[in-house]
Amino acid sequence: MSKTFIPKAVRQAIAEAAKHRCGYCQTQTLVTGIAMQIDHIIPEAKGGSSAEASLWLACSWCNSRKSDQTHALDLATNQYVALFNPRQQNWNTHFAWSEDGVYVLGKTAVGRATVDALQMNNHRIVKSRFLWVAAGWHPPADV
Repeated sequence: MSKTFIPKAVRQAIAEAAKHRCGYCQTQTLVTGIAMQIDHIIPEAKGGSSAEASLWLACSWCNSRKSDQTHALDLATNQYVALFNPRQQNWNTHFAWSEDGVYVLGKTAVGRATVDALQMNNHRIVKSRFLWVAAGWHPPADV
C-alpha cells in the first residue's frame, strides 16, 4: 500500500493513459468490474517516487505479486533482469498472447521474468480469460 496520497486527478490521468487496464497482464476494468490499483513502478520502499511519471495502473493480482520487486529471474537465461516497465516499455515487444488468447507469453527475458514473478497465468485468471475470449472481450484489440 502506498504511503503517499495520490490525488484523484492524477489517478484518473493514469487510468486514461493506461486505457483502464493492467499494465502487466492487460486485464481490463470494463471486463472485470473491479477497480485497478495505482502501481509504483519503482516501489516506494526502494526509493520510488509518487510522481505521475513513476506510476501506472495494475490489477490487484499483478500489483500484489509484484510487491516491492524490481527484478526477477528469467529461467531461460538464468539471469536476473528488471521487471517490465509499462510506462517506458512496449507490451508487444516483451509479451504476446497465446493463440487462444488466454495465456500471456514472455517473448524476452524481461517478459518471461515478469510473467513468472507476477504469476500472470494463474489458474483463476486463465479461467476468466477463457470466458472473456468466448464473449469477445479479450484480448484487448489495441495491445
